[in-house]
Amino acid sequence: MKAIFKITLLSAAAVAIAAAVNAQPAKSPAPKVLPAKAVPARSVFLLPTNPREGRDPFFPESTRLFDELTPQTNSPTASAKTLVVRGSSWEHGHAMLIINNHTFAVGEQGDVLTPGGRVHLRLVEVRKDVAIVEVNGTQRELSLTPK
Repeated sequence: MKAIFKITLLSAAAVAIAAAVNAQPAKSPAPKVLPAKAVPARSVFLLPTNPREGRDPFFPESTRLFDELTPQTNSPTASAKTLVVRGSSWEHGHAMLIINNHTFAVGEQGDVLTPGGRVHLRLVEVRKDVAIVEVNGTQRELSLTPK
């Protein structure tokens, strides 16, 4: 029994040595290549300039989309008569004015409704009897005293 055990052990050792001799040297693993970060796709929406380029999917017969793209030749202008200071308030040295039912502090800007349409203005400065507003890039003076 000892002889069979010795033969089995020697044959196993011989097989292991033969496998080790015939084995190729171990290669270092290839470096892992990280996938490039995916850049999210950016959506670009272009408005069509005529009906051939596209249409409104909800109102296919409407031309409203093309009417908005045409430049307006006469932008609304505000004369001194259409901009009216309806009220004023002074608190802690800061003035607030109500111009055509819209409240402004110095430096604030917003849209005001006039008979000629909506006008964008900015309140530049408030003095004792005069408010200076900027309308479409031009400065105007509005009287704070009722006429």
